[in-house]
Amino acid sequence: MGHLTHRDLNASRERLRDQVAHALRAALISGELRPGVVYSAPTLAEDFGISATPVREAMLDLAREGLVEPVRNKGFRVTEVDGRDLDQFTEIRALVEIPTVVHVTRSAAREDLEALRPVAEEIVRAAREHDLIGYLEADRLFHLTLLGLAGSERLVETVGDLRKRSRLYGLTALDKSGNLIPSAEEHIELLDLMLAGDAEGAEACMTRHLGHVRSLWAKDDGPAGV
Repeated sequence: MGHLTHRDLNASRERLRDQVAHALRAALISGELRPGVVYSAPTLAEDFGISATPVREAMLDLAREGLVEPVRNKGFRVTEVDGRDLDQFTEIRALVEIPTVVHVTRSAAREDLEALRPVAEEIVRAAREHDLIGYLEADRLFHLTLLGLAGSERLVETVGDLRKRSRLYGLTALDKSGNLIPSAEEHIELLDLMLAGDAEGAEACMTRHLGHVRSLWAKDDGPAGV
């Protein structure tokens, strides 16, 4: 029996690599690929019904994201993230993101903030429709674009790296329990507060959002998008 649920993949090599990477991310989120386990490209390729090359290339893409790590002559090990790691990631993000949200609330143009509304609504839609990959992609776009309004590329790069390292597994259980939707709706609440110029309210909302998501991780011993 293979490791992954069968997925039909048929495209050019470059497109196939992207499709495989997308499927592997979904497998990480659903728990089909488990932290600490080593998976070989040839074995995963059998599950996909394709050659090992695009799978190996896709795994290298995931390695650059911090989701897996190469194991010499064996394959790739899914990165393990424990509660201590998540606490530290959240603490660093809070130190960076909360004051940045306050700054952006006071300085950003209204049209730049309003442009984020479709993304915030997409996060909620994805949560309600159990589209976990769509949720994570929209969630990442929202937060990094919002931080980008502060004008610091290095800040966005740092937070983006922290997000990659904490985006591994457990999202399916949170989705099934219904706990993902309240977290998704906080993005719209945050945006409304920022548009109203309520810096204190935005600060409180962002603080609650990061703490809320960390508490969800603790319940499931695995991360979700924030």
